[in-house]
Amino acid sequence: MKPFAILVAILFSSLLSLGQVTSFSIDPAKLDKQLADRLDSIYNIDQSTRMAYFNAKQRNESAAVIDSLYRHMHNADKDNLLKVNVIIKQYGWLGPQKVGITGSQGLFLVIQHADLKTQEYYLPMIRAAEKNGEILSSNLAILEDRICMRNGKKQVYGSQGFTDKETGKKYIYPIIDIDNLDERRKAMGMPPMHEYVAGWNAEDYKKDLSKIEGIVKQQKIE
Repeated sequence: MKPFAILVAILFSSLLSLGQVTSFSIDPAKLDKQLADRLDSIYNIDQSTRMAYFNAKQRNESAAVIDSLYRHMHNADKDNLLKVNVIIKQYGWLGPQKVGITGSQGLFLVIQHADLKTQEYYLPMIRAAEKNGEILSSNLAILEDRICMRNGKKQVYGSQGFTDKETGKKYIYPIIDIDNLDERRKAMGMPPMHEYVAGWNAEDYKKDLSKIEGIVKQQKIE
């Protein structure tokens, strides 16, 4: 067996050995309401600034409007990250059992939308949280794919896409071992690729992979 195939086999085997986290048992009486409210606010800011930005792009607003909304989103991300850093330093990772689903998801999204250094710093903590049932397995998979993408490596779970800067066509970022992709996704509680991406065809993707890799390299997609 080739070294790459061995690596993929070890990865898949390790995934199957872990129990995937797809839901939570939450006792509302045990939630820290003050912390939950703080994190709910962070979540709402993260999502509202993104919705405003992406909606403006879909409406083909002027470049000035889109640029202004992007700066607003970027500044909100930086402010949210400062708050999240303080919260995690004081309390550690806060799962849904402590701050509710929205609050805990707010923690994750701020890290997911942060810079690569921040993502890599928190990755061990998020892996431990997933192992302890304090974050969705799919969230961990998405973060790991994002880190791979930013490091110029193929992603594992197929969660990340990009847009060709020249044609506007959308692609799924290069993926390792495509034949076993759905098995890896299933191990992390994710739906099969054809449910995630409309019109997905693994054989067509494999044929286009070298072209996709060329676009990524030429346009420095990350």
